[in-house]
Amino acid sequence: MSLAVYLAVIVFAYFLGSIPFGYLTARVMGVDIRTLGSGNIGATNVFRVLGKPAGIIVLVCDGLKGWFAAAQVPAILLSLFHLTTVNEHQLELLTIIGGISAILGHNYTCWLRFKGGKGIATSAGAMAAMFPSAFLVAIAVFIVALLASRYVSLGSILAAASLPVAALLFHRSPLMIGVAFFIGALAIYKHKANIQRLINGTENRIGKKKENSQE
Repeated sequence: MSLAVYLAVIVFAYFLGSIPFGYLTARVMGVDIRTLGSGNIGATNVFRVLGKPAGIIVLVCDGLKGWFAAAQVPAILLSLFHLTTVNEHQLELLTIIGGISAILGHNYTCWLRFKGGKGIATSAGAMAAMFPSAFLVAIAVFIVALLASRYVSLGSILAAASLPVAALLFHRSPLMIGVAFFIGALAIYKHKANIQRLINGTENRIGKKKENSQE
């Protein structure tokens, strides 16, 4: 397989992931989400500032772009390049490249001076395509942590931390375990401000007015 195919997946998936649905949804409603609440363009801040319908729209769109980049972009580009015979390893690699490129596109979108969201929804969508078992584990961890603590950020952090553990438990390839570790570590890194607020006891819980927690 030529290098052009891999580069095409990177570029296509990055620009798909870079679509700032949170920012665009808020703009349609007449506001700049970057100036409200936490200032983050992710679904949690949109949910807190603009309400449930807007938050759900952003959550679904951010998740779908991660899933589509990993599950469909490689197949589409293979068809465009007229490549009908690829081995399992090549397809897995293209899927991984598509998913990671979309996550990086969301986290560092070129349309907003490379300042994007935290990638939780996009990472979840990509993991659903790349590694459904790890995705289900992460969702379960997120729900339990959220219900127990009422911290969206804590649920996101613990869900991210569960990804490499799930990869190990389900005996996937070393490459997929490494990818799960990278995605989880990146998500945790993007929550560094939330981690500090959790330590300080100033992080916002669900149901409170203060908008510190962010996706």
